[in-house]
Amino acid sequence: MKIVFLDAKTIGDDIDLSGYERFGEVVKYDFSTPKEAREYTKDADVVIVNKIPINEETIGAAEHLKLVCVTATGTNNLDKSYLQKRGIAWRNVAGYSTETVAQHTFALLFYLMEKLRYYDDYVKNEKYIEDITFTHFANVFHELSGKTWGIIGLGSIGRRVADIAGMFGCRVIYYSTSGRNDTPGYKRVEFDTLLGESDVLSVHAPLDENTEGLMNGDAFAKMKKSAIFLNLGRGPIVVEADLAKALKEGEIAAAGLDVLAVEPMRADNPLREIKDSERLLITPHIAWASVEARTRLMKTVEEQIREFFCEGEETQSV
Repeated sequence: MKIVFLDAKTIGDDIDLSGYERFGEVVKYDFSTPKEAREYTKDADVVIVNKIPINEETIGAAEHLKLVCVTATGTNNLDKSYLQKRGIAWRNVAGYSTETVAQHTFALLFYLMEKLRYYDDYVKNEKYIEDITFTHFANVFHELSGKTWGIIGLGSIGRRVADIAGMFGCRVIYYSTSGRNDTPGYKRVEFDTLLGESDVLSVHAPLDENTEGLMNGDAFAKMKKSAIFLNLGRGPIVVEADLAKALKEGEIAAAGLDVLAVEPMRADNPLREIKDSERLLITPHIAWASVEARTRLMKTVEEQIREFFCEGEETQSV
């Protein structure tokens, strides 16, 4: 058997992939263009991919291909109709990053909420040396306890964030983008209610017709001026020009983002103009990427390959 990784660099160099060698030949390419992918997959039995499109252009010459494994939950890069026509199975992975994304959600929040950049700079710039008093009150912050935390996307990650927010003493509310999600133990509200009542609003939703552009100028205008907005779902859920305007005009207090509409960030992204780290914190799509999460991810993919070839070749997905 031959296993081909088309964009192995998206997993990181620090994850042990030696277990895949038990299946046969393993070839890893750091990144691939569609044209290169077509050449690289010609004699592959299994293709492992993160972001590279999988369609007739990229795997049309792969006569022996039996399985495509996506090292992510989202499968927008798969042409599923073409795979079905070819009788090629596919797998994705869900649930591997719940803990680390929830953790990163709170990391973004507390950095912004407790003005940590300001206080770190204050000390590092030696303003605390021989200060007048032992506590510096110039940039106040508030307790999370007693605040309302609103969530868009109450899947496994959203529920984990809700649980932790509850432990901090938050009142948790959520909005169902499909209108079908009724989760016991959590209060479902209309979108305008979510916007108007949330002190913290975090997004953990997938990108679909219900969520694309959901957080636009009208939405930000309905939020509290003291609110902190967090996006750990998908970048295009936010109209970035509208978010930039909302931050500049003080419609919301701050925003923390781990995802952008186009990644890597483009030079013309309107959020690039905002240099105030107390108002805007952007991390480069790393919320999912703890060592533990990436290890779980690749162990799951390894097991999917084993199950597929040992237990049958039915086309299915997570």
